[in-house]
Amino acid sequence: MSKILVIAEHLDGKLNPSTARAVSAAAAVKPEAIDVLVLAHNVGSIAAEAAKIDGVSRVLTVERAENAHPLAAVLAPQIAKAAAGYSHVFAPSTTFGKDVMPRVAALLGVAQVSDVMSVEGPHSFKRPIYAGNAIVTVEAEPSHSVVATIRTASWPAAATGANSAPVEALSLDVALPSHTRYVGLQSGKSDRPDLQSANKVVSGGRGVGSKENFDIIFKLADKIGAAVGASRAAVDAGYVPSDLQVGQTGKIIAPELYMAIGISGAIQHLTGIKDAGTIVAINKDGEAPIFEVADFGLVGDLFKIIPELEQAL
Repeated sequence: MSKILVIAEHLDGKLNPSTARAVSAAAAVKPEAIDVLVLAHNVGSIAAEAAKIDGVSRVLTVERAENAHPLAAVLAPQIAKAAAGYSHVFAPSTTFGKDVMPRVAALLGVAQVSDVMSVEGPHSFKRPIYAGNAIVTVEAEPSHSVVATIRTASWPAAATGANSAPVEALSLDVALPSHTRYVGLQSGKSDRPDLQSANKVVSGGRGVGSKENFDIIFKLADKIGAAVGASRAAVDAGYVPSDLQVGQTGKIIAPELYMAIGISGAIQHLTGIKDAGTIVAINKDGEAPIFEVADFGLVGDLFKIIPELEQAL
């Protein structure tokens, strides 16, 4: 039987929702047990959150001062050591997972399976290639541990609250590198919902016209309690910062409602919203590719349509 170790992602003492999505993917393997590994300086509140996720058998913790910051060079050796006895090691395919898991795979001497979007069997997975235009089935070597990152947009978050998994502390005898040090973290702060986990997202593109005009996107998002996103064209034009970019080279999201305003619908952008529930497009070009994937489309001037839409809400 399979035993899966899920690596918890966290920041500022809070568990990232992507961890619960990785647990959902682990459950699809139908393993004997799913354990969550928390590496931190103060594990208390993080471990308590992880223990409440349905399907989690145990929460394993490694509390060290070196784990205060998510440095891949520091975390990977500990994960590789803790992975002994597990058939699978999963982590979300976020910036964190993409950073640390290739190192884990290298230390374990296996090839990583990236962006798992469905589980076909214990060692068989589907993942996107060519910007999501094709889906391939990947077979992992059954005689080795499976190290994989989970495409969080393709998986629902496992429910929380009903479970109460035991929390166990691990003592890992592993030498940590001294050549890597933490310098600092710079991240945008916003009162709006997080783009990658929001249920509703309003995005603007080149058609918005300017940084000043982008206020119309922010106002609509605030009206409906949505996160704000943008196309690469809008980011390159300097309308908004890069952390709002949605698409192949930005963030992959799966909101229940996605509003694409002034976005033509380049394939790189569509890759980022492939798993969205309802897509609403507003564009003055009736031939824009975005209308081919939209559930609802409005052809017209966004500066007339959005104020009317706000009045109707």
